[in-house]
This record gives sequence, C-alpha cells and structure tokens, in this order.
Amino acid sequence: VALPAVVLVLAALLVVVVAGVAQVRAVDAARAGARAASAGESDGRVHEIVAQLAGSSASADVGGDGSWVTVTVRTSVTGGWFSGPLAVTATATARVESSTGVP
Repeated sequence: VALPAVVLVLAALLVVVVAGVAQVRAVDAARAGARAASAGESDGRVHEIVAQLAGSSASADVGGDGSWVTVTVRTSVTGGWFSGPLAVTATATARVESSTGVP
C-alpha cells in the first residue's frame, strides 16, 4: 500500500512543478508582450514574442485603451496522461510609450 501512495504523491508533485513552470513562462511572456506592445510593436510581433517565450501552443490577446496596453497569455500545461486539461493564464499591463521620446 505504501509504494502506490508514494508514486501517486510523486506524480501529483510533478504536475504541480510543471504547472508552476508553465505559469512562470506565461507571466514572462505576458510581460515581454506588454513591453513590446507599449513600444509600438505590431500585434503580430507581440504574438511572436509570446510564442517564443511561452511556447507555440500559447495564445495572446492584446488590448488597450489608448494610454495602456494589456496582454493576456493562455497556455496549456503539459504533464502527461495524469495531468488532464490544465491551463494557465497571465496578464500584464504597460503604459503606452510616448512617440516623441525623451532627450
């Protein structure tokens, strides 16, 4: 009875670690995407940045109100047959940079 319990706990721990890594990657991708979008990069370029940092299966939504831009990244957690349909989401917001520049 003890060995199956240990295996089950280790499998659950592995899923938690993989989900944590996916969350960190999603947060990094959302931040980088928001920085790029605030600097005037196109939505296509923001999606490329997000895919590079969070993986090709990640999706990004870019929005804003003119003075702020928000990037939301969603990606699935890959953890094998025991993880099920897990997903993580991260959002980052940045102020749109001025086009005049600072001397």
